Amino acid sequence: MLTASVVLAALALTLAWPVPLALSRARWTARAPGTALVLWQSIALAGGLSMIGSLVTYGLIPFGDNLIDGGIRLINHLFAGTLPTGATLPQMFALCLAVLLTGHLLLNLVLTAVRSERQRKRHLSLVNLLSAPLEGNPGTRVIDHPSPVAYCLAGTSSSVTVLSEGLLALLDHDQLRAVIAHERAHLAQQHHLVLIAFKSWHSALPWFPIANRAENAVALLVEMLADDQARRATDDRTLATAIALVGSGARSDPLAPELAWANRGEIEPGLVGPRVARLVNPQPPLPLGARVCVLIGAIALLVIPTVLLALI
Repeated sequence: MLTASVVLAALALTLAWPVPLALSRARWTARAPGTALVLWQSIALAGGLSMIGSLVTYGLIPFGDNLIDGGIRLINHLFAGTLPTGATLPQMFALCLAVLLTGHLLLNLVLTAVRSERQRKRHLSLVNLLSAPLEGNPGTRVIDHPSPVAYCLAGTSSSVTVLSEGLLALLDHDQLRAVIAHERAHLAQQHHLVLIAFKSWHSALPWFPIANRAENAVALLVEMLADDQARRATDDRTLATAIALVGSGARSDPLAPELAWANRGEIEPGLVGPRVARLVNPQPPLPLGARVCVLIGAIALLVIPTVLLALI
């Protein structure tokens, strides 16, 4: 139990700082954003499982030789109001911390999802009231606003792409088609679910620097994935021009960020620049062998803590 706890703690520390820091600085992610996104999710899940698993295994040492026996005896002692011989304050603290951390992470995930859905429904009701459908584009609405804004509102029952009059006036036909394809890719690939998970992680651990770095990295990756889908509808330069025009025009309007809360990738300078550079100077996709190795590594990250906890 002690050995497993130490191994899990070491894995948690590795996944909490050096690994995500290296991944956030890696250049290959732009060549395989989908693969990189899978790896980020694996790091987050494996890191949380390792951290909580390390606390639990350390705390259960006085209760039994494995997790099952330790858990059963812990419950028995809780009902009896007793502690086993050899139980120490650090071990009891570790168990309490594991419970609190698990509850904190899950509660933040639920609250973030609920808040996001409420905001989406409120925003959708306003859009339906203050917008008109775009002819020839089902599920697309146009709001009367001079700033070039494009975003999507994803939901379980209904989804919609929102454009502004300023966007329609700014972009030509091909550029507009590229923007619409980009937003529909967000909806089709359910990117909002991934963003909610990482936003929840950052909200739960705001003092944790890597949580903010992870959220920003994932936000950029989902934009690149949507760009890749939009590239099928137009050429790279047209899409890059549309992204640059929307980004520069929206940033000049202080109200644009409020309108585009659902898809900040169109106006965030830190996200627009890499996307445009990737389209203007395209790099070859990451080789299949390299992508397979990354995916195997992502699977291994999840398997290692799971197997360690299962074998204890």
